[in-house]
Amino acid sequence: MEEYLFEDINELARSSKLIDATFNTSVMGLRARCLIDPEAAAIETWESAVNALQMGSALFAVAVAGAGEGTVECRINHKLRTIPAPGCRLVAGEGAWLTSFWLALICRDQPRLTQLSQIPLEQLRSPQALADEYLHHWIDTLQTWWLRGPGLADKLIATIETSDPSVARVAPLDMLQGVLYPPINLFYHYVRQDQDGFAPALAEALQLHKAYWTLNEERATDIDGSIALGPLAIACLAHDADFPLDIESDYLPKHLLQRTWIGEFPT
Repeated sequence: MEEYLFEDINELARSSKLIDATFNTSVMGLRARCLIDPEAAAIETWESAVNALQMGSALFAVAVAGAGEGTVECRINHKLRTIPAPGCRLVAGEGAWLTSFWLALICRDQPRLTQLSQIPLEQLRSPQALADEYLHHWIDTLQTWWLRGPGLADKLIATIETSDPSVARVAPLDMLQGVLYPPINLFYHYVRQDQDGFAPALAEALQLHKAYWTLNEERATDIDGSIALGPLAIACLAHDADFPLDIESDYLPKHLLQRTWIGEFPT
């Protein structure tokens, strides 16, 4: 998989047409690495995390640049690369934004968190894509939190209310409860500085993740379930804020959580 990913990354210098697919492949590469290295103890796993981070950043840099607006320069896989803007408007999407934000939190990359938080919400919405309203509120909440803007509490409440199964209609119920909502709940405990409540909420998030991804044979063999990306990202915030986290799980790679590899090479 890595060989194909590196070929696709090199191809970006010629065309950004498949940049969204290359981002998805890079995230898949990280998940695959975590299957064989669940603690992220090997530097190759950190390199996979950084490649996914850099691809997400590049995806949104190209999307923000707009159609035909020259080139953008991005560091990907240890090299600075010049990527041409697409010939038509690229909508990277709200799901890709969340994944990129999680990766930036996990890699503790403050400049990229700022870059992502400055993207206007309307640029993330595709007219053709169906999405629950909570997703819009959730991204608004995270951007407001990172940029220290006003109205964080109200935006978080709106996120929680619109992610209720009685309101959300697009995401399947089991995915909403098992995968999509737990990071919101964890963030709620984090911003309230609820150190006593965070660890139990994290344990529950990991249980829900496992229940969702082991429900049947098809899901159990799906690489997307190898790590709990959203809970891991919020757990990284809690770890850095000295919350007590006496939890070990293959869904929560130890050395990504504990920032073991930060500073190992330029990202």
